[in-house]
Amino acid sequence: MAKNLVIVESPAKAKTIEKFLGKDYKVESSFGHIADLPSKELGVDVEGDFSAKYVVGSDKKTLVKKLKDLAKKAEVVWLASDEDREGEAIAWHLAETLKLDKDKTKRIVFNSITKNAILKAIETPRTIDYNLVNAQQARRVLDRLVGYELSPVLWKKVKGGLSAGRVQSVSVRLIVEREREIQEFKPEASFKVSAVFTTDKGVAVKAKLPKSFNTLEEAKAFLQENANAEFKVGNLDKKPAKKSPSAPFTTSTLQQEASRKLYFSVSKTMNLAQRLYEAGLITYMRTDSVNLSGEAISAAQKEIESYYGKEYSQPRNFTGKSKGAQEAHEAIRPTDMSKHSVNIERDQARLYDLIWKRTLASQMSEAELERTHVKIEASTHDEVFSANGEIIKFEGFLKVYLEGTDDEEEQEEGMLPPLKVGQPLANKVMDATQRFTRAPYRYTEASLVKKLEELGIGRPSTYAPTISTIQNRGYVERSALEGMERSYYKLTLTDAAVKEEKLTETVGADKGKLVPTDIGMIVNDFLVNNFENILDYNFTAKVEESFDNIAEGVEDWQAMMKGFYQDFHPHVKEVEENAGRETGERILGEDPETGKPVSVRLGRFGPMVQIGSSEDEEKPKFASLLPDQSLDKITFEEAMDLFKLPRTVGTYEGEELQVNVGRFGPYVKHGKKYISLDKGEDVMGVTKERAIELVKAKEKADAPITTYKGKDVTKGKGRFGPFIKWDGIFINVNKKFDFDNLSEEDVAFLIEDKLKKEAEKLLNEWPEENIRVEKARWGRSVIKKGTKKVELSKDVDAAALSLDEVKALIEQKYPSKAKKSTAKTKTKAKAKSK
Repeated sequence: MAKNLVIVESPAKAKTIEKFLGKDYKVESSFGHIADLPSKELGVDVEGDFSAKYVVGSDKKTLVKKLKDLAKKAEVVWLASDEDREGEAIAWHLAETLKLDKDKTKRIVFNSITKNAILKAIETPRTIDYNLVNAQQARRVLDRLVGYELSPVLWKKVKGGLSAGRVQSVSVRLIVEREREIQEFKPEASFKVSAVFTTDKGVAVKAKLPKSFNTLEEAKAFLQENANAEFKVGNLDKKPAKKSPSAPFTTSTLQQEASRKLYFSVSKTMNLAQRLYEAGLITYMRTDSVNLSGEAISAAQKEIESYYGKEYSQPRNFTGKSKGAQEAHEAIRPTDMSKHSVNIERDQARLYDLIWKRTLASQMSEAELERTHVKIEASTHDEVFSANGEIIKFEGFLKVYLEGTDDEEEQEEGMLPPLKVGQPLANKVMDATQRFTRAPYRYTEASLVKKLEELGIGRPSTYAPTISTIQNRGYVERSALEGMERSYYKLTLTDAAVKEEKLTETVGADKGKLVPTDIGMIVNDFLVNNFENILDYNFTAKVEESFDNIAEGVEDWQAMMKGFYQDFHPHVKEVEENAGRETGERILGEDPETGKPVSVRLGRFGPMVQIGSSEDEEKPKFASLLPDQSLDKITFEEAMDLFKLPRTVGTYEGEELQVNVGRFGPYVKHGKKYISLDKGEDVMGVTKERAIELVKAKEKADAPITTYKGKDVTKGKGRFGPFIKWDGIFINVNKKFDFDNLSEEDVAFLIEDKLKKEAEKLLNEWPEENIRVEKARWGRSVIKKGTKKVELSKDVDAAALSLDEVKALIEQKYPSKAKKSTAKTKTKAKAKSK
């Protein structure tokens, strides 16, 4: 038995660390938190000292027992959870739950999983930092209080099943406010003039007029003034400039840059970074720090001088703005700077490449530039054209890396040819294009993280789960806005004449950005109107400051909770009793037939339109909104069209063809068949011919492609992708198979594989029986129940056994107590009668 037990958070980390430690160390995983607040009660002593009640989940009880047994046998237990507040809380829970002896328990931290870092941590253990534990407790308890008390109010006042969260609700507020700014935005038009001039050698110089014109007439008149003008270089201004590299990555900047350059979601970036960290390739990925260790700076310097030369090296350290920097020692960097790339899964390799380049660039020389500003004068008017250029004199860090930008309109300056003051230029083309001011940009996941960070809301560990939560709750979704056409004018000066064109462009197309749903807007409005303090950006930032103060030991977490709750709780009760319902109701007009009001609002089953009101003698009429409609944008005409559903568009093969909208969107109904419309297809525009086309396509798709064991096999495409159906079982078909040309061998494999997996799942899902099947040595299978086991012969396929067969085998080897006691009773009875 190993003398030392090391407990880490994840199995992947355990495997990596076990390689570095000798046979005297056993490394086990806690699989994250082993204890948390209870799911079915508040779990916080709000009447007393706000202490929290932590319980071990049913899914962790077996693990806790195993860790307890191992800890008892070990001479030293090393708690090696992550180095942030959450990791400290996990170490504390392990110490408390496993009832570890303080004298033989050591806490170690490391910000990278390398042999040196692990051995150094073992040499420099410490005790659990209760300030960090309390900072994490404060966050967990405060968020529990907010969620536990606000959610029931939302159930009463808005809709059942809703929930609220402190940071999540503020994030939704940002997205809602941005959407309303966009809705209220009125674009203003102006004409912007651009021109291309050429030198006597025919080299082009692109220039713009700094001034804009408000009307078509003004723009036309200006172009006409240039019809016979002569142009020359009026002024030439050259200035040296320098560009400095960005700091190494923090959690936030990594999420932003991976979004810009690799198009990764925030959660994907964090999952990939976690795997890189656990494989020992990068330092800890949850950090506010931009600091690099002396060892890392030296390693970077060595690589730079070796590959690019000494003139490219400029060692430097960066300082961050974040208070406490989440107790992290370093920015995110490769653990070994000599590894320029890694041979692993593609997306992990791409993220590693980004981290390596950013780290290396941060230690490189500034780029030296020459920026040129040229003014071009005309002989016929006083307006001056402007051209800007940039020449790189020394690449410096640009040889490796340039940070991305969120500004969709930002462009790099181009190159300019050699020019002299007074040099004549010829006008090749000049145009005035109508341009419109742009509405504020919707948030991407990365720009939302940037905004939260600017406001001081949330910390590295909270960004990804916050963004996932608000989408999972249905408050926010990724936009799929196709945009709409808008006409604009373009004037072009050619051959001393102005040509006018009317063109069209698509505007408002916005895919993948974060937009609030109807329910998100309604919940936000209710919370802002009734809990302004909780949704206040400054308040949320001050709470984060308090957590930082607790982590530093200068504020008491229970006193903070008490101060918060004594105002919060009475206010919740007051809102619960007195606030009105929030439904997002909007009156659209009057029904021409009845004169009753037509309104839209949130109902029990989602957004709907209503004719009449609940006070009327006659029951109101209701219709659900279509998936692409929203409460704040639907028009009166669109709302009234919904009452035309279901639409009967004709008959086919003696049965009606109906068009309607259901839980999964618009569909055609024919007899007992339901056929979904194509994405974006207008339910109101479906004709009889289109409905028949869909029915025929469905019939063709549903026709058997083959038979297996005497039963038909059909195929189709559903919400989760392509599938085949056999004997009432739906079987997903992955990309390894050519779905359009499935062979009989493919079908047989898919069905048998599914049956095997279902059997294994059945065998593994008897928690009350505690029965499982495992592969034993020499290819045999073993059935286990608790400490008992039944070894099967080689020719028995355990996965094919039914539950009853498995139970029978166990009973055969281990008769139950009931049977044994019955047998004993009968023996005693016989003896007595004798």
